[in-house]
Amino acid sequence: MTPVLEALKGHGLEVGHGLTTKAGDEGRLTSEAIAQGYDTIVAVGGDGTWSHVGNAILASGKRARLGLVPGGTGCDLAKSLAIPPSDVRGCAAIVAAGHVRTIDVGRVEGRHFLNIAGFGYDVAVLEDSWSVSYLEGSLLYLYCALRQLRSFPGFSVDVAADGGPAVRKGMLMLVIANARVFGGGFKIAPEADLADGKLDVVAFANMDFWARLAIMQKLMAGTHAASPHVEATQTRSLELRFDAPPAYETDGEWNRASSATVRVESVPAALDVLVPTGA
Repeated sequence: MTPVLEALKGHGLEVGHGLTTKAGDEGRLTSEAIAQGYDTIVAVGGDGTWSHVGNAILASGKRARLGLVPGGTGCDLAKSLAIPPSDVRGCAAIVAAGHVRTIDVGRVEGRHFLNIAGFGYDVAVLEDSWSVSYLEGSLLYLYCALRQLRSFPGFSVDVAADGGPAVRKGMLMLVIANARVFGGGFKIAPEADLADGKLDVVAFANMDFWARLAIMQKLMAGTHAASPHVEATQTRSLELRFDAPPAYETDGEWNRASSATVRVESVPAALDVLVPTGA
């Protein structure tokens, strides 16, 4: 934290700070800072941290600005906003310049996500990682991803977009993207616009192991949208009806739905984020 504070103070900024000691502290610290009159919250971490901070800003009803300093595992939102990785001084300069981009966020079950919400395979990989203690980082994710390619059974869901008729689909993975990148660098929705009032829905049909392996290779290359197994659409809202309350992720954080019916929607122009000039 000290290099970040020094870099911010080097621009003549008056800075207060707080450190998290347990999960969920990000939201509490943000709420306390806003109550004390701070109008800019600089969060050091990754997508989960930024999501918690963003939710607290939105809950406050104040138009506090969010500054990002990548320091977590994925940091995917930063990639969509041209925030430089491993560059504390560069991030401090962005905060000091004060250039704001107002972005949309997504909402599911009263919880907001800044980057993506996901159902199916990616959640299974996250859950599988909890049982593996002998690996960490990217190796852990790769190992669990390969394991779940073979073992994940897929799921069925009724999908209704923008109030239209529901269509039953068998899926491997459903990613609802507000931004362009997820999973530590996969360009899941290359054309996603953080300020268009829409969510980019990328649906991967269920398929056998070898087809799954091929589609994951295409995803790594960013060419998955051309596959007949992938359907990419845009929507302002989505109603999903599962056979039972599903697990899902928002910005890499695991959740269990309270109902078998889950509504996901875009919240336009919801959050002010500090970005490089011209980003």
